[in-house]
Amino acid sequence: MPRLRDSYKEKVVPALVNEFKYKNNCEIPKLEKIILSMGLGKGIMDKNYVEKAIIEATKITGQKPQVCKAKKSVSNFKLREGMDIGLKVTLRRDRMYEFLDRLLNLAIPRVRDFRGLSAKGFDGRGNFNMGLTEVAVFPEASIDNLNHLFGMNITMVTSAKDDEQGRQLLTHFGMPFQTSDSN
Repeated sequence: MPRLRDSYKEKVVPALVNEFKYKNNCEIPKLEKIILSMGLGKGIMDKNYVEKAIIEATKITGQKPQVCKAKKSVSNFKLREGMDIGLKVTLRRDRMYEFLDRLLNLAIPRVRDFRGLSAKGFDGRGNFNMGLTEVAVFPEASIDNLNHLFGMNITMVTSAKDDEQGRQLLTHFGMPFQTSDSN
């Protein structure tokens, strides 16, 4: 069992019940899934770029990503219908907790000039969105093979009813939010 799943059952649930006074166990917010997505704008011209992005995303998540294809042709962007333009991975259960553990303990501390995550990434329903400009912060990513820098969007979907409950859930997991949002 992943370390964060044990922590959720032993520490996070009692803290949330104490804070929000839940009467039913089904009310307690939980992390449902983590979705990672990568846009591959340069992949239009270079097929090797897409293959390298797939390899890096597989190393980071432990799961092969789904390749997203263009639905329409756009001549200004030299984009044709059916071209590979992105990757996405949906993590659930054990892989989700293991990825979150690596994100919180290995990747985020390696981000340069990190001052905390902005709470403006919440969507109003308790889900949190964040972005990384380069996947090289993950120790699994082989920096030697990266000719191009890949960015990544991360969405954490929770069962929380509002942003405050979602923020408290992620804070108890160890998510480093900024204390005051000045920017």
